[in-house]
Amino acid sequence: MHPTKAVFIPSRRHALTAIAGTLAATVVTRAQSQEPSMAHKPATAANAARTSIHYDIDFKPSPQRLYEAILDQKQFVAFTGMPATIDATPGGAFSQFGGMIVGRNIELVHNQRIVQAWRPTHWDPGIYSIAHFEFNARGSETTLVFDHTGFPAGEYDHLDFGWQSHYWDPLKKFLA
Repeated sequence: MHPTKAVFIPSRRHALTAIAGTLAATVVTRAQSQEPSMAHKPATAANAARTSIHYDIDFKPSPQRLYEAILDQKQFVAFTGMPATIDATPGGAFSQFGGMIVGRNIELVHNQRIVQAWRPTHWDPGIYSIAHFEFNARGSETTLVFDHTGFPAGEYDHLDFGWQSHYWDPLKKFLA
């Protein structure tokens, strides 16, 4: 006579718990896989003293579409793939890239300008820079004139890389 083996048949609760656990692990893994590129990068000698960045970037969509993508929390999450909370009002706080960037909206001129007090959380407390987005219409397209000023010396290379890889490149793909 052979003993009978018990067969485990998962309940709906067990299955849903397993699915939720798998999804949570996937989100954490994705955030962690993106995190190294957000890590601080040392400055090159040529850029060590620079404390400002300037870009003129052409985008296909209108100023309104670009303005909304940057300030709308759902769209920001969609184009970056990272958690964000954005209060899109003057004085409103924001937290982006899972809390790695924080700040406040200083000036918002609908579809024309965004000015933010902006800081990565690895900077010393109370240190903020200014991120200035100016949206200039070119027919149905937009030239974004962007200036990031007042950041600590030694941060240029890290910030330049971050703006390119975490804002402009994904934003162009998102809005294509």
